[in-house]
Amino acid sequence: MTVSEPLMQVQADFLGVPVIRPAVIETTALGAAYAAGISSGFWAGEEELARHWKESRRWKPAMGGEDRLTKLAAWKKAVEKSFGWEQG
Repeated sequence: MTVSEPLMQVQADFLGVPVIRPAVIETTALGAAYAAGISSGFWAGEEELARHWKESRRWKPAMGGEDRLTKLAAWKKAVEKSFGWEQG
């Protein structure tokens, strides 16, 4: 999902915080490799790994607080309307 630029902006706007995409977007695999590297002694620790991490792109919130609250309320209403749509 991190390749979707509009989605990243929506997340930044709704959360009200910057959203950062790392240079390596496969962070689950990278995290496993980092953990294995630390446990095997390949890397000294988290401090060493932090030097390898690079930011690719950052989205800053661009939506005002009142607008955010209005749109979040509409989102919650849409989600609630979807409850129970499929009856087994």
